[in-house]
Amino acid sequence: MAVFDIENIVYALKGRREEIRMSYKHEWVLIEATDDIDEMEHREPTEEFLFYRAVATGDIDKVKQNCEQERFMSDKGVGILSKDPVTNLKYHFVITTAMITRMCREHGMELEQAFRLSDFYIQKLDDINTEEEVHRLHDAMVMDYTEKMRKYFRSDTNSKHINACKEYIYSHIKERITIEDLADVLGVSASYLSRLFKKEVGVSVSSYIRKRKIEMAKNLLRFSDYSMIEIANRLSFSSQSHFIQQFREVEGITPKKYRDEYYMVQWDLEEVSKTE
Repeated sequence: MAVFDIENIVYALKGRREEIRMSYKHEWVLIEATDDIDEMEHREPTEEFLFYRAVATGDIDKVKQNCEQERFMSDKGVGILSKDPVTNLKYHFVITTAMITRMCREHGMELEQAFRLSDFYIQKLDDINTEEEVHRLHDAMVMDYTEKMRKYFRSDTNSKHINACKEYIYSHIKERITIEDLADVLGVSASYLSRLFKKEVGVSVSSYIRKRKIEMAKNLLRFSDYSMIEIANRLSFSSQSHFIQQFREVEGITPKKYRDEYYMVQWDLEEVSKTE
């Protein structure tokens, strides 16, 4: 094809995109001028902001109350984003998740944890086909974020270096992490970071990493069919026997016994709340 022909095609495509853009603009001008748009009044942003803040501050009672009142399902004062009711609710779910993710991040949630949690719940929409399912997913999502933020505020008294250290550990938990790795990332000496971490967190860096890896292993034992060796490899333990040894030291039982007892068991949020 000649260069001249290619240039003509590119020019035509650009012109078509401009026509589409202008047609959207003209359509909006027409809608804005009609009486129908005046029939819709959106909620005061204060209500939504207060809800997002309740999630970000770990206010379990307020968030649970909002869920019980089914505010997410109320269409009063809510914009219509799609003519299809399920798709419309999914769009609102994505917006809510994005806002909550941003606010939780601003209130201290680890960056990768916030975004990975968001990705997880939004991807769940692919398997949902009813409004009620979106509703249940919404309530599960907001309670999950709220619970995590509540735990964060109960335990967080750390300096900037230690928070950055924890965030790196979370993001690289499947890798082998050393105090030297963390020191290099933060630009401090390994001895300084080791002393600071022990002072603020109360345990050594290696103990903290081990605890986080065991927590991840517990989730895999409960909710997956990975074998012991697969879990050990996934979390960068040196061997299966090393994984079993470390698990027993932290939990007091073997991984197999833990799986036998807790496989696919769901925690009751209210019971967890009472025991913490």
